[in-house]
Amino acid sequence: MPFGLNNAELSQKVTPKIADTPLGVVEYADWGNGPPVVALHGAMGGYDQSLLLAQAIGDANYRFLALSRPGYLGTPIRSGKSAEAQGDLIAALLDTLRIPAAGVMTVSGGGPAAIHFGLRHPARCSGLILVSTCAGPVASAASIPLSFKLTLALSRFSWFGRMLYRKAEKNVGTMAAKSVRDPKILSRTMDDPDAGPLFRAMMLGTFYRMGERIDGTRNDIDVTSGISYPLEELNVPTLVVHGTEDSMLPFEHHGKVFQNCIPKSELLAVEGGEHVTIFTHRKLVRPKTTAFMDRYFNMT
Repeated sequence: MPFGLNNAELSQKVTPKIADTPLGVVEYADWGNGPPVVALHGAMGGYDQSLLLAQAIGDANYRFLALSRPGYLGTPIRSGKSAEAQGDLIAALLDTLRIPAAGVMTVSGGGPAAIHFGLRHPARCSGLILVSTCAGPVASAASIPLSFKLTLALSRFSWFGRMLYRKAEKNVGTMAAKSVRDPKILSRTMDDPDAGPLFRAMMLGTFYRMGERIDGTRNDIDVTSGISYPLEELNVPTLVVHGTEDSMLPFEHHGKVFQNCIPKSELLAVEGGEHVTIFTHRKLVRPKTTAFMDRYFNMT
């Protein structure tokens, strides 16, 4: 099966592997051939969502290690709760697989782990692609809507996740409209033969095995509510991709901060892009990310 730009089902067809590293168990999908790239999902994710990230903005000429971060699917929360521990866990996985260095691409809540990997293991990090992620603290657990807290609580029951999946499957357009406010951009994205299926797979995937994504999501909320980094010390090539209309992580407080603070950074400010800009503006974003990968991740 090719690394499918049109194949949104790829993430469900790949059988994940389990690595028993010195720092804990890690679940990951190993897909493709070429220079290694670690892909990290956001909240409500897992290796399947990491693989969708790779499909959306990656290139077929690389080997993707699509991880489930701690608390998601097959990676237990004890493998690393803090962002620092998750950064070290990436290095431990590379050690276990005998990979000297790798590039990292990440989206949203996976950002803290990726950034700490770059800070703590710069010799192992070929570069970072930070998509729609946080440069500083975001909403605390106290400010999370009660409805979302209730959803998290009920999601531990398998019947609840199945019910939400069926409901979302019947109303994908309504669900998508919550993430993309501009109706023209939404219509264009849903009709796109490449981006549309990937976007649908991302949205529906959060409800599949939903109860196994809750510990990680709760932990991400705790981590990001107090996150801070010495970004001036992040000495690896970094591409920042951020939508100018991201309501979850406002551009001025996150995307722009990365550009101002990271020495070797370059910024792709996606005009009109929101938090899901890798899907809505894929035709703009993907050429930039693949060019960055060819410049810094291609170690062969």
